[in-house]
Amino acid sequence: MPQLQRLTRRLRQGPWALPAALQLQTLSNLESTSHVGANNNVERALATKATATSSSRESWSVPASVIAAGAALLGSALLVPGHAAAKKELAILPGSKAASSPAAGAASAKPTGASAAAEPAAAKGQAKDDKGRPIYTREEVAKHKTPKDRVWVTYKEGVYDITEFIEMHPGGAAKIMLAAGGSVEPFWGLYQQHKKAEVFAILEPYRIGTLEGGAAAAAAASAALKDPYAGDPPRHPVLIPRTQKPFNGETPGSLLAASPLTPTDVFFVRNHLPVPHVDAEAYRLQVTGEGARSLELSLADLQSRFRKHHVTATIQCSGNRRNEMSRVKPVKGLEWDQGAIGTAVWGGVRLRDVLKAAGLSEDDPSVAHIHFEGLDKDPATGDVYGASIPLSRALSAEYDVLLAYEMNGQPLNADHGAPLRVVVPGVTGARSVKWLGRIVASPSESASHWQQKDYKAFCPSVDWDTVDWGSAPAIQEPPVTSAICEPAPGTVLSAADGEVTLRGYAWSGGGRGIVRVDVSADGGKTWAPARLLPPPPGAPAQGSYTGAWAWSLWEATLPLPAAGSGATSVELVVKAVDASYNNQPDSVAGIWNLRGVVNNAWHRVTLPLEP
Repeated sequence: MPQLQRLTRRLRQGPWALPAALQLQTLSNLESTSHVGANNNVERALATKATATSSSRESWSVPASVIAAGAALLGSALLVPGHAAAKKELAILPGSKAASSPAAGAASAKPTGASAAAEPAAAKGQAKDDKGRPIYTREEVAKHKTPKDRVWVTYKEGVYDITEFIEMHPGGAAKIMLAAGGSVEPFWGLYQQHKKAEVFAILEPYRIGTLEGGAAAAAAASAALKDPYAGDPPRHPVLIPRTQKPFNGETPGSLLAASPLTPTDVFFVRNHLPVPHVDAEAYRLQVTGEGARSLELSLADLQSRFRKHHVTATIQCSGNRRNEMSRVKPVKGLEWDQGAIGTAVWGGVRLRDVLKAAGLSEDDPSVAHIHFEGLDKDPATGDVYGASIPLSRALSAEYDVLLAYEMNGQPLNADHGAPLRVVVPGVTGARSVKWLGRIVASPSESASHWQQKDYKAFCPSVDWDTVDWGSAPAIQEPPVTSAICEPAPGTVLSAADGEVTLRGYAWSGGGRGIVRVDVSADGGKTWAPARLLPPPPGAPAQGSYTGAWAWSLWEATLPLPAAGSGATSVELVVKAVDASYNNQPDSVAGIWNLRGVVNNAWHRVTLPLEP
């Protein structure tokens, strides 16, 4: 029975039971598809024989006979998690009160007073749809994120109160709560077993209204006249906000570990200035500078005159994991945890091809750097965001620098640089300029503040009174790093389980692949190798020395201290090694710097342990 319980728990919590759930169709199909293709579903194979004939199913290592024999026994456990476990998950969620949600009997139970309680009060004085249901704005939905306030989500145009369903969710309470106050669609992209008639039938009785469309957009446009940030696009509430104006938000770790590609809606957002509103039809890219013929290219010109390419690449903010540096000594910058990173398939044209069309040459002595200027502007000074990379990287066919107009098979959205952005694989995210307006060939680096007086690292003894910004180069290729995404901070481990499963990512700049990830459950006294998971679609094999622009996801199961050992906590640690055999430092103190950038120390997560 303990083995069965462990297997049930693993299937319920383990997104890597669905290793290809978010993988896009083959890169050759990306140009002809408008959405992430659905792949196999192992959980569905366990629960029913109906998918045994699915043409897209991937093989699994457990023999079919074992699955068939255990399916009936596992069914109830897979469909309905124990209430105690659900309450335990809810207890660690901010603002949650597990006791406020009545105990549920089965996954197919009808909603109790959820809709009846919420709808009449909400409907007073509100417009209604053609079926008499109240119409809610996204802002109203976003206020309902905890069981105390009732949990609302949206799916397409529908608004649903799922408070009474939380404890019945087969994947556990913590996972469904990630969607609280926003759309479930990004998560259904990760866990595609939801996309079937039975799930829609379960969801529909919880519907309480319809999502407002045009009216909210008009109000936002009007407000933008007074507030430069008022017209910012809506963001999924699962993003963890670090600032609101400009908006900066990171992806929860559990979502990073769930798939080799990060859904666009939950990809971290790093904005330095208000999001510009760019008309794609009127958009023109300017190419100018030393040794270049001036070009003016529309989006249609780029798409028709140059060959399209796809690059699977990770983008990481230079300040990712900055909060760990703040614990050593205060730093200035956004308090990122480990979620200022994400991986996508980017589609566009090679920067090299556009620069060649402008007549630039690798051996032109008058050019050493390529500048990128964004269309985002400081409302007070008029300054635009800017950065630069060396000409050698910009013109190299091996470095895959893109002028991207697609992300995960769809046109870029506003937060990620629509209609055109730079993607510089293997380089810190600060150089991948969004809303690209101008490219300039120059003998020197960009004079932008973000190139000259930011995104640089110094000796730990240097402070804001003694810093000489000109004494350090701008960060380009970041060092090897890794992070534990699951279990999340605050999770209570149980010695009775006997083991804990860790999941996370590892990545190195410069296209150096990951050759090994080591994990520890005793603070680094002993180590075990983690299993590297299959690379994202379009990425080379794990450990490639060049061109490995995407991260490696990994997982490992480690033993816990035995019950009765006296241990009250467990320190989980991860470190990675890249293809150049670069290692991570064991502590943050030795790499501390006043801006809190390029933190690549061992990642540590300390969790309480109960008997």
